[in-house]
Amino acid sequence: MTIKLSQCFIAVHDHDEALAFYRDALGLEVRNDVAFEGMRWVTVGSPEQPDVEIVLEPPLADPNASPADRQTMAELLAKGVLRGVIFSTDDVDATFERVRAAGAEVLQEPIDQPYGVRDCAFRDPSGNMLRFNQPRKR
Repeated sequence: MTIKLSQCFIAVHDHDEALAFYRDALGLEVRNDVAFEGMRWVTVGSPEQPDVEIVLEPPLADPNASPADRQTMAELLAKGVLRGVIFSTDDVDATFERVRAAGAEVLQEPIDQPYGVRDCAFRDPSGNMLRFNQPRKR
């Protein structure tokens, strides 16, 4: 039996703003951008991983959610407390400079971590934390 990651979800408050960041700043390719059941289905992914997609979705994409639940999720997203994504890169310092130059909010400059990676962190335009790491050279 084989189990592999196919898709993960990142909540975004504005698809166009998110696309500009994930496509232009990070260099991910847009895989889908279509209307779907009254919403917008947008996926991006790394050209290096054609079988893994990130779905950019509204904070609460459940059509049965109450207005209060939607508001709560939007507030949590705005505070940056929803979980983010960790990307791997072959050059965390160059990635840091590229993403910072694109105007992303820096949370942590590149640093060697005691658990064996060099990493940095940003917030995307919706407030999600994104970390970028590479194995530390020994």
